[in-house]
Amino acid sequence: MCLDIQARIIRTLMTSRTLRRRLHHGDVDGKKQEHMEASSGLDGLDEPLLGYYEHDDRHSEGDTNEDLWEEERRKEHLHWTRLFSQLIAQWAQWFANIVLGSGSLIGRLLPFSSYTQRGQSNKLLPLSLSPLQEERLQNLRQRLEVPFDGSRVEHQDALKQLWRLAYPERELPSLKSELWKEMGWQGSDPSTDFRGGGFISLENLIFFAQRYPESFQRLLHKQDGTRAEWEYPFAVAGINISFMLAQMLDLQSGKPTSLAGIRFLELLGEDEMAFDNLYCVAFRMMDAQWLAKRASYMEFNDVLKSTRTQLERELALEDVINVRDLPAYNLLKR
Repeated sequence: MCLDIQARIIRTLMTSRTLRRRLHHGDVDGKKQEHMEASSGLDGLDEPLLGYYEHDDRHSEGDTNEDLWEEERRKEHLHWTRLFSQLIAQWAQWFANIVLGSGSLIGRLLPFSSYTQRGQSNKLLPLSLSPLQEERLQNLRQRLEVPFDGSRVEHQDALKQLWRLAYPERELPSLKSELWKEMGWQGSDPSTDFRGGGFISLENLIFFAQRYPESFQRLLHKQDGTRAEWEYPFAVAGINISFMLAQMLDLQSGKPTSLAGIRFLELLGEDEMAFDNLYCVAFRMMDAQWLAKRASYMEFNDVLKSTRTQLERELALEDVINVRDLPAYNLLKR
């Protein structure tokens, strides 16, 4: 029965009308209003999907042709509806017979269902954490809760450390100096740029400079590729990346339930500094996206969004058990 229906559908497709869209004009409250209707047919996709037709308010033979066309379209729609209804019913019965007649199939599906997404929110069932993961996640959350405070000596010292790492041969400026703008701070006082990034974003920059100094310097001095006339500010971009990662990984919730968040917890079990290492990958990935898109300053948010999307895809790869397994990690070696 299924094969017979499929054969009929194929024959109908072979002779169906070319896909097109027709533009109609109406007059509502004295104003012209347009709407589109799609006619049936699945071939001819290389033709424009929207055609433009001149409007004529006068009645003519076109009105009769229009009525005949609408009637033909209605009949064809009913024909297709009946065909697909029969086909869906047959497939549903076939699938039900397989599921009900095979306990082994249900058994194979059950483990998958505990890890499937709920609805369209990309939310998953919470992961059962080991004591080590619990401890490391708690430590990371504590770091995220610390705001940057320019009056604290340890925070001032961290800024000074970042400068020395960035410019080892230059004299350290005062904490309020126009020289900080060269690093990519928006003003002469870096403490005003942290906002929602918190102290962890400064820690991330320092970690990047210490762990991957060559890659850090290449991004700081914009040494790769053909650069835009209006470049992204390096330090402020780093703060935005820290904030983006915390959101993407769902770290503020009780237990992350996003796919990226759950995969990150697995990485955290392997590496206590997984967040900082992932930050370095994300920064390098963002610069690569920037160059690929030939972006300029006003497009930074779009680049950051595409960076997040790419990073989520790489975290979803099955063979990723460490940050070093991410394909984008190779960017840090260049």
